[in-house]
Amino acid sequence: MSESQRFQLGTIGALSLSVVSSVSIVICNKALISTLGFTFATTLTSWHLLVTFCSLHVALWMKLFEHKPFDSRAVMGFGILNGISIGLLNLSLGFNSVGFYQMTKLAIIPCTVLLETIFFRKVFSRTIQFSLTILLLGVGIATVTDLQLNALGSVLSLLAVVTTCVAQIMTNTIQKKFKVSSTQLLYQSCPYQAITLFVIGPFLDWLLTNMNVFAFNYTPQVLFFIVLSCLISVSVNFSTFLVIGKTSAVTYQVLGHLKTCLVLGFGFVLLHDPFSWHNILGILIAVIGMVLYSYCCSLESQQKAGEVSAQLSQAKESESDPLIGVENGPGMLADGVKAPVWNSNKDLQA
Repeated sequence: MSESQRFQLGTIGALSLSVVSSVSIVICNKALISTLGFTFATTLTSWHLLVTFCSLHVALWMKLFEHKPFDSRAVMGFGILNGISIGLLNLSLGFNSVGFYQMTKLAIIPCTVLLETIFFRKVFSRTIQFSLTILLLGVGIATVTDLQLNALGSVLSLLAVVTTCVAQIMTNTIQKKFKVSSTQLLYQSCPYQAITLFVIGPFLDWLLTNMNVFAFNYTPQVLFFIVLSCLISVSVNFSTFLVIGKTSAVTYQVLGHLKTCLVLGFGFVLLHDPFSWHNILGILIAVIGMVLYSYCCSLESQQKAGEVSAQLSQAKESESDPLIGVENGPGMLADGVKAPVWNSNKDLQA
C-alpha cells in the first residue's frame, strides 16, 4: 500500500470515527439534558476534557504514543482559547433563539474561509465555494426556524464564531508547524481547556439555568449517563484533532453539518422528534453540497498529487543529466573555440 493510499485510509477512518462518536454523544447528552434534567453543559464539557486527559495519560504510560513537548506558551494559549470558545458557544445558545444559534454555527465556515484567505493566503476554488454555499443553504433550511435578535446575544455569537474559527485553524497550524500528532497536541492542551471550563463552567451554567451544578440530585441513572458521555467524549475529542490535522478546519465544519443532518434523522427515527418538509428538503440540499464538496476536494487533491509526481520525475531526470556542459567560461582553446568546463552548480540550477 502506497503512502497516499495509507493517508486516504487514515483520513476516511478519522472522518468515520468523528461522525459515529459525535452522533453517539449527542444522543447520550440529549437523554441526559432533556430527559434527566442535567442542563449543565459547560461543566459537563470540563469533565469530558478531564477524562480525555486521564485516558491519554494512561495511553502515554502504556507507551501507545510519544510525549513531544514544544512551545508551552502556544499550547497554553491554544488550550485557553479552545475553552473560551466552548463557553461562548454555550452562552450564545443561552442568550439567543435556537434559530439564531444555528445561524451562528453556519457562520463558522465562511468566517474560517475568510481568515485562511487573508492570513494564510489559502486559495479556495469557485467550485469549493459553490459547494459550501449549497451546503450552508441546505443546513440553514433544515435547522433554522426563528431568528430573534438581541444585542447581547449577537455580540456573544460574534465572539463565539471568531474564537471557534481561530481555535480550529490553530489546531491544524500547530500540528504542522511543530510536527506533532493530534494525540500529542490533545494531550498537552487538554489540561488548559479543562481548567478553563472547570473554573468558568459552574458560573456560566448558573447564569444560563439559575441552578447550582453542585446541588443537583445525582441519581444512579444520571451518573451512568454522565460516565457514558465522558467515555464517548474521549473518542470525540481525539477524532476532532485527528480530522482537522489530516484535512482542514473547513472540512471539519462540513463534517459537523453532516453530523447535524444525521442527528436530525436519528431524532426523527429513534426519538420521534417532529419532522417537517423543510427539514427533509434542507437535509437533501445539504447532502448534495457535501457530496459536491467531497468530489471537488478529491479532484483538487489528485491534481496536486499529479503536480508533485511531475516535479519529482523532472527532478530525477535532471539528476540523470551529464554533469559536463558547454557554456561560456574562462577556458579557451586555440582558434577561439571554447573548452567544455565542469558545471558544478547544474544541480542547484535545475
